Amino acid sequence: MINDEKLLDGRAVANGIKEKLKSRVSVLKERGITPSLVTILVGNDPSSETYVRMKGNACERVGISSKKIHLAEDTTTEELVKAITNLNEDDSVHGILLQHPVPSQIDERLAFETISIEKDVDGVTSAGYGQTALGFGTYPSCTPAAIMRIMEDYDIQAEGKHAVVIGRSPILGKPVSALLLNQNATVTTCHSRTRNLASHVRQADIVVAAVGRPEFIKGEWIKEGAVVLDAGYNKGNVGDVEYEQAAERASYITPVPGGVGPVTIAMLLNHTVDAAEKTLN
Repeated sequence: MINDEKLLDGRAVANGIKEKLKSRVSVLKERGITPSLVTILVGNDPSSETYVRMKGNACERVGISSKKIHLAEDTTTEELVKAITNLNEDDSVHGILLQHPVPSQIDERLAFETISIEKDVDGVTSAGYGQTALGFGTYPSCTPAAIMRIMEDYDIQAEGKHAVVIGRSPILGKPVSALLLNQNATVTTCHSRTRNLASHVRQADIVVAAVGRPEFIKGEWIKEGAVVLDAGYNKGNVGDVEYEQAAERASYITPVPGGVGPVTIAMLLNHTVDAAEKTLN
């Protein structure tokens, strides 16, 4: 049995964010603005459809308008870019989310880059990533933002700590490394091809698991008293960290599910409301 005091409860963090959002949304609506998030889904991937539905339901619960644009499996890059461009030009839309992955014939990076940075609430553009790395990004990628928010809510300081990030994706591993570095952590970014990975993890005060492989990080690698933030979600509700064994050694750990995931969605909503509030100025 894991000690509850060790658990970083993502659902509680997410609920706190969403309660504050309800009042912010009410203020916006009184001023004639309804925050609006449009999600674009290309094709018929069942997991993607589930994620889009979850995000839509979360929007509705805090009063955000949620619209889904569902494009056919054989959609071309040009057609997708046109749809995104139309949303960029629609003043009633505050956030645009292109659900990943897209079918193989589409240039996904070009599609991401088409999203206006003012509406890039999911933090997928290269400009958004660059701004995040330089310390003035408005909307960091939502999972890295969620990890930082969990640390903030539990008063876990990054400054002076050695953080080891396992994963280097452009919307998770790389941006969370930058965010930790900006908070004065010493950051080592590892990945599936890192040699002697266990030796790197054993030195970490903070471990961020973002490699996308079930139980890839072994519990025995975790240093006594380290903080473990598992952003992985694999079949069977399994994270990227060997949970039971890691929890015995960690001072804090996120469960899977119920850890980083709920806060990721809450940060998406938060960014959408931020974008709507900016239109008041």
